[in-house]
Amino acid sequence: MYKDDKLHEECGVFGIYRRSGEGVVAESYHALYALQHRGQESCGIAVNTDGVIQCHKDVGLVTEVFTADRLSRIPEGQMAIGHCRYGTTGTQNSANAQPLFVNHLKGAMALCHNGNLTNAAELRQQYEMNGAIFHATSDSEVIAYTITQQRINSNSIEDAVRAAMEIIEGAYSMVIMSATKMIAVRDPHGFRPLCMGRLGEDILFASETCALDAVGATFVRDILPGEMVVVSREGIQAWPPLRREGSGLCVFEFIYFARPDSVIDGVSVHEARIRAGRLLAKSHPVDADVVIGAPDSGLDAALGYSYESGIPYGIGLVKNKYIGRTFIQPKQEQRRDSVRIKLNAVRATVQGKRVIMVDDSIVRGTTSARVVRILREAGAKEVHVIFSAPPFRHPCWFGTDIDSEEHLIANHHSEEEIGKIIGADSIGFLRMEDLDKLTGEMHLALCKGCFNGEYPVAPPAKTEKHKFEIPLRTRE
Repeated sequence: MYKDDKLHEECGVFGIYRRSGEGVVAESYHALYALQHRGQESCGIAVNTDGVIQCHKDVGLVTEVFTADRLSRIPEGQMAIGHCRYGTTGTQNSANAQPLFVNHLKGAMALCHNGNLTNAAELRQQYEMNGAIFHATSDSEVIAYTITQQRINSNSIEDAVRAAMEIIEGAYSMVIMSATKMIAVRDPHGFRPLCMGRLGEDILFASETCALDAVGATFVRDILPGEMVVVSREGIQAWPPLRREGSGLCVFEFIYFARPDSVIDGVSVHEARIRAGRLLAKSHPVDADVVIGAPDSGLDAALGYSYESGIPYGIGLVKNKYIGRTFIQPKQEQRRDSVRIKLNAVRATVQGKRVIMVDDSIVRGTTSARVVRILREAGAKEVHVIFSAPPFRHPCWFGTDIDSEEHLIANHHSEEEIGKIIGADSIGFLRMEDLDKLTGEMHLALCKGCFNGEYPVAPPAKTEKHKFEIPLRTRE
């Protein structure tokens, strides 16, 4: 069961290599704050001070974990990596918080990972049968163990990472820090974004360009699928893509996950959502008085719908931006209350109007039904719901928390039935054939497995989110 009827992406990563001087903690903090939308369960920063790595992490939002007092007590250094997490594998606890820190025979390493491996369960079982001990329940620890195992027989950390890339499968965008080097790597399909920037002479890596903007850095380029970039005192070395298999970037980066001010693989997220809205206006025209968006990811698509249809755009729903993590509620009635706390209708915009509400997607349908009810209670005469994604029908194995088809409303009901269930006068979805148009002239090949069941990589053998959890009653 999904916590609040929305997809959640696993995490955001950041890294900074300072060519001279110190002072990387503040940049890491501000970058993670900019990436907070990618994960709200836990966060952390690892700092390299003259080759000594110290990790600071905990459960909570960036502002909760890194208070002013705690930031002031973190030693400065020449390198740092940061992470904010939403766990798609493993439970919510401090052991699963990243960066992961490992001491091994040839030194130390810290790692931040975005994505999900498809062969993590098999690798972990293999390692455990050989005596390995795991302290957490995420597949990121499997990656760390794979790298350290390869490091024993490698001449350098980059050789070890490259060898590990031959073993691990699935989605991984990572920033890795050793005593003297920083490494950024992206899987051969490029499921999750990763880019490089500059701040003066400093080199930075981030999941999204909005993190570079937050620290005043200049975007340089995206890390290519299958590529590894190594930064050290000797400069920057880019290793050519390993088995580059074409882009498999998750389409939901453009529909929902990424911030609209980010640019991913050359495509503006804001413009991609505007295109989605324009396409929806062509395929699902509605005679209405006003177009509104569901905050926040539906706003740009609603604007695009308005541009194309000529129907005025209005602010019809307001989101409480200070709500924090109230969606993490154990009971159904508490979830219902949290929707009202998070969203409220602007009566002046919707009262007596035929309203088109544009949202990004629908998972279980419960939240959509409540929002429709809120609009009707505010006086909306008609409510037409349009989604900027096709019907969500299949699990995702590459970095979201949808690991089962059981609760997906589109698998049990027709579009017409979904409209009746959520109380809409009509309903519409983005057409499958329009997905490739979202990236405009870039023509990126996107992963659409959650819509059509066709994945670039074979699904994992063990598919449940908590596949590494061991019930206490089974332990000796």
